Amino acid sequence: MVSVSSFQIDLPAALIERVKTGDSAAFEQIYRRFERPVYTLALRMLGEPDAARDALHDAMLKVFQRAGQFRGDAPFWAWLRRIALNEALMRLRPGERFVIGMHDDALDAFADDAPAPWAHADARALEHALAQLPAVTRSVLWLYHVEGYTHPEIAAAMRKSTSFSKSQLARGTARLRALLDPEPEALPCLMPTT
Repeated sequence: MVSVSSFQIDLPAALIERVKTGDSAAFEQIYRRFERPVYTLALRMLGEPDAARDALHDAMLKVFQRAGQFRGDAPFWAWLRRIALNEALMRLRPGERFVIGMHDDALDAFADDAPAPWAHADARALEHALAQLPAVTRSVLWLYHVEGYTHPEIAAAMRKSTSFSKSQLARGTARLRALLDPEPEALPCLMPTT
């Protein structure tokens, strides 16, 4: 499943050029178009509305201040998303504990291409379950499943290894599945009958 980021908003080249020259009316248009995706990314990663609003404002301020540095090597939305991601990552609490309790060999049971655990979840239950995950784990889940980042991209953004990203995804997925379905169906007894 290929995810399409909510950041993938095409902008007219003329609007980007106006922002690069410091045009505040053009920046306001960009702010309004990207306000929701930036806030949502920050909220999913940080789990706190106030912190997400702060990340939104700081990210957009950096976009305005650095717009002249945008070279056009990638789409504008990707450049802006990277700034937003960095703002959210800077706010993650240092030394946060990660989800532990699963042996690494058990991680193979959760393939990267498996459907996201929230595919059929109730919105309220999902919000509650996501809030129980550590911010780093929640961030990896969001970046991978929703924003469409690859494990190497997540690892680079978080300054961790690719295996760190993979293990956080697997452990977070397992924990989220357990939180969303706390009573798995009983497995049939496989004892021979006599």
